[in-house]
Amino acid sequence: MLQEFKDHISSHLPFLLKGRLLIACSGGVDSVVLTQLCNGLSIEFGIAHCNFKLRDTESDADEKFVKTLAHQMNVPFFSTNFDTENYANEQSLSIQMAARELRYRWFDEVALEYQYDYILTAHHADDNLETFLINLSRGTGIDGLTGIPEINDKYVRPLLPFSRDQMIAYAKEYKVQWREDSSNQSTKYLRNKIRHDVIPELKLITPEFLERFRTTISNLKAGSDFIKGQLFKIKNELLSISDDESIRISIPRLQEYGNPRTCLFFLLKDYGFKAWDDIEQIISSQSGKQIFSATYRLVKDRDYLLLSRIVEKIPDLVYSIPEEESMLMFSSGTLKFKEVDEMYTPDLKTIFVDKKKLKYPLFVRKWKEGDYFYPLGMQGKKKLSKYFKDEKLSLLAKERVWLLCSENEIVWIINYRADNRFKISPQTKQILKITIT
Repeated sequence: MLQEFKDHISSHLPFLLKGRLLIACSGGVDSVVLTQLCNGLSIEFGIAHCNFKLRDTESDADEKFVKTLAHQMNVPFFSTNFDTENYANEQSLSIQMAARELRYRWFDEVALEYQYDYILTAHHADDNLETFLINLSRGTGIDGLTGIPEINDKYVRPLLPFSRDQMIAYAKEYKVQWREDSSNQSTKYLRNKIRHDVIPELKLITPEFLERFRTTISNLKAGSDFIKGQLFKIKNELLSISDDESIRISIPRLQEYGNPRTCLFFLLKDYGFKAWDDIEQIISSQSGKQIFSATYRLVKDRDYLLLSRIVEKIPDLVYSIPEEESMLMFSSGTLKFKEVDEMYTPDLKTIFVDKKKLKYPLFVRKWKEGDYFYPLGMQGKKKLSKYFKDEKLSLLAKERVWLLCSENEIVWIINYRADNRFKISPQTKQILKITIT
C-alpha cells in the first residue's frame, strides 16, 4: 500500500511533498495508517488530536496514545480538549455536528498559528460511500452525490482511493497499533448504521461494489464538472446586474433552455433556496410574487426574476434639513446644497430649484402610497405609483426610493425626477443646486 500511496501522491497531489502538513489523528486505524504512510515518505508534518471528552477515560487514553505516536516519530504534537456536549446544547446541534465544528475550527487555528500549508484528514473510500448513501437518503442534487472532495481549500484527503480493508491489512502486516473507538460500534448514529448494516449487505450482493462505486463517483464528478462549465455559459447569458444592484434573471431566456427548474436549481442553490416547486411556479406568477431563503429573496418583476440579499428592515426615518445646512448624509448617499449663479442642464444626480419657493426645514423620507408630484416638464400631477409603473421600476427599486420634500410637497424623487412647482423661472433670484452622491 505504501507504494500505491507514493504513486498517488506523486501523480495527483505532488504539492504535498513540498508543503508543511498537519495530520488530524484520532488514534483510529485510518488516521494512524495515514500518519505512518506520510512518515514513510519523509514528509514534514505535525500531528493534531482532539479530545472531545465523550468517552471518559477512553478519550484520555486516545490522546495519550497519539501523543506517544508523535513522540516516537519525533514530530510536533498538538492537542486540545472540548466540552462537546455543552457546546452542542448551546448551539442546538447534534453531538456529531458539534464535534465537527469544533475540530475544524481548531485545525484552522493551529495551521494558521504554526504555518502549516495543508491539513490532512484520513477519509477513505468507505467514508465516501457512506457519505454518498447518507446524502442519497436525505435527497440531494448531483453535487451531493459526488462524495467527499479530495481537495477542499487547505484540507486534503489523500486516502480517498483506498478502502478501510486495505488500511487494516496494512496495519496488521506492519504491526501498526491503533485505538478502537467504542462509539463506532453503536448503530444509533445514521453513519454507523449505514456502515454496519447497509454496506455489508451491498458488498455481499456485489463483492466488487466499492470498486464499481469509485467508477460511479468518477462519472458523477465528470458530469458535475461538465454541468458547471455549461452553467458558467448560462450565467453569462441569463444574469445581469440591475440598477437597484440586484441580480436579474431573464425569464424569456431561461425558458429557451427548455428546463427552467433545473437551470434555476443550479443558479439559486448556493443562495439557500429549497422550495423548488414554488420557484418553478414563480416564473408564471404575477409581478410582485416573492420567495425567501434565510438570507435572500427572489422577486418576480415582469420578464425578470430579481435576486437580492435580505436587509433587515428598519423603521422608515425622516431626516430634517434646516436652511443653514449644506449637506445631509443618509442611507442612500449624501445630499449637498449650494447656491449658484446659474444653472446647467440637470441630470438624475442633480437638480436646480428656486430657493424662495422652498419652505424650511426640508425633509427626506421614503415614499408611501398616495404620494403624488408634478413631474418637471409636464402639466398636471401624477401619483408616484403610476410614475414608477411607467418608468418600469422593479419592486426592489421602489423600496429604495427617497423623496426630498418641502412641507408636504415633493421637491425631488431623488435619483429620478424633480417637481415642476420648484423649477427655475425668469423671476428666480436664488438658484439652489442640489446633488446626490
